Amino acid sequence: QVQVVESGGGLVQPGGSLRLSCAASGRTFSSLTIGWFRRAPGKEREFVASTRWRGGTATGDSVRGRFTISRDNAKSTVNLQMNSLNPEDSAVYYCAASTRSGIILSSLGDARQYDFWGQGTQVTVSS
Repeated sequence: QVQVVESGGGLVQPGGSLRLSCAASGRTFSSLTIGWFRRAPGKEREFVASTRWRGGTATGDSVRGRFTISRDNAKSTVNLQMNSLNPEDSAVYYCAASTRSGIILSSLGDARQYDFWGQGTQVTVSS
């Protein structure tokens, strides 16, 4: 089993920045692919960004150029730096871990690739 815990959510003004963190345990962190997804009220779950265990990242279309994902294997954490936030970014953000060693870059945005999910952290962008 892999335990996944998100942190860093909160309220931020439009145009502001926020950094989310994801900590995972229960398996060698460097062997995990870690992804971020979000769900806003009344909307479907949306891929945000992911970092693959063997290298490579992917970013969702709606956040590309504003959000950056990074990982620190020594600290067993993945950070999601979110800049130029707007109200449409308001959602519950979920961190997820995949143990699939053969995961390919083109599938990083597929939620079905991820086996373990955190409880989510709320991000609200509002003035």
